[in-house]
Amino acid sequence: MKIIAVIPARGGSKRIPHKNIRLFAGKPIIAYSIEAAQGSSLFDRVIVSTDDEKIAAVARSFGAEVPFFRPDALADDFCGTNAVVKHCLQWLRQEENYAADIACCIYATAPFLNETYLRQGLDLLLSREKMFAFSVTSYAFPVQRALRIDKDGCVKALYPENIAVRSQDIEPIYHDAAQFYWGTAAAFLYDAVTYSPISIPVILPRYLVQDIDTEEDWQQAELMFHAISRR
Repeated sequence: MKIIAVIPARGGSKRIPHKNIRLFAGKPIIAYSIEAAQGSSLFDRVIVSTDDEKIAAVARSFGAEVPFFRPDALADDFCGTNAVVKHCLQWLRQEENYAADIACCIYATAPFLNETYLRQGLDLLLSREKMFAFSVTSYAFPVQRALRIDKDGCVKALYPENIAVRSQDIEPIYHDAAQFYWGTAAAFLYDAVTYSPISIPVILPRYLVQDIDTEEDWQQAELMFHAISRR
């Protein structure tokens, strides 16, 4: 069985310029994803898919492969990561006659990526015979008791029927943790729907999850990282 990691890392990030290679706690943030993939010993190949020479150079310096440069059509603000993995799988088949059986899409901005949960994802994918297994975490507060601010600046309950319900009686709700997405090659190649019954969750603790899209996110992630490191 051939298993690869694909790390999408385009160069055109706008809200945080050069986000994928910006220094995070002393080293390029993409390095954490590469090193976690390598350290897990789960992958035959760790491949970075990028359109950017600087990102490619950094990725190679940490031991990842960059066998191709991603086409422009897959490097804009609207391209999903599953399409990037699909392109990688197709390129390997066409150019190297290399047919991977399983791929794991790992985000380049995932400094909390944990080898234990990576392995758990692969184990779940194989044992449950699903097409995807990906990282999720629970919301810190029940979304069923969310509030909205109306046009007059007043507070209203988004779901008024849940305001009086005890929090312990409310169903836990989860969201994508944006770290990794295991999938069979067929799932990526034939555009299977990730958020569907063919997927199984890998539940991460909230302290290992921080989406990084803004400067505030970045600062919070570094504070979390230093706190965890001190432990």
